[in-house]
Amino acid sequence: MNTLEKLIQQYCPNGVEYKTLGEIGTFIRGYGLQKKDFTEFGVGCIHYGQIYTYYGLFTDKTKSFVSPELALKLRKAQKGDIIIATTSENIEDVCKCVVWLGNDEIAVSGETFIYKHNQNPKFIAYLLQTNNFFEFKKKYAIGTKVIRVHNQNLMNYSVPVPPFPVQEEIVRILDTFTELEAELEAELEAELEARRKQYEYYRNELLSFDKLGGGGQNGRSTISPKPL
Repeated sequence: MNTLEKLIQQYCPNGVEYKTLGEIGTFIRGYGLQKKDFTEFGVGCIHYGQIYTYYGLFTDKTKSFVSPELALKLRKAQKGDIIIATTSENIEDVCKCVVWLGNDEIAVSGETFIYKHNQNPKFIAYLLQTNNFFEFKKKYAIGTKVIRVHNQNLMNYSVPVPPFPVQEEIVRILDTFTELEAELEAELEAELEARRKQYEYYRNELLSFDKLGGGGQNGRSTISPKPL
């Protein structure tokens, strides 16, 4: 019996309780922040478009900032809050989320929900990456060019709510896989870059007809193949 199985047996032997997102938290709509408001320094902020173009599932640093004066007028996310993009151009990106893990509160733009809750934030974020949630989005998403899911529907989405030790163990396992995936992606990118350079080498050599046709001894190519 592994650690997770032991925890489930200990803390929820009769099964895991399910609750709606509305029962375990509240949705607060962001507003006011636009890209033209960005400053070089100031209060950290997240614009809804950055959620699906820049951020991963968790962050403790922001890409952008706004002035302290403007920040006073904007909705804020605090540590552990989940920032959810409410609109997108496709089903995959709508409701994409990022967990704010920084210690300072940050400003949040419109077209987002700040989800404040009393659960492990990473656990909730991982739940919002599942196939079940994707099917839920497909069912309740509206619009064609701009796709959105209303907060009332999100509030009614039902999720498993195991005790905190179980949530923490699940998060630990999924974090391990996430880190491994990132390492593999880095390795694959390095391999891909090496292959790309190899391709460019052969492309340049094979299309250099002065070498192929007469630049080498006896009109033969002087290419020294690099091992694959």
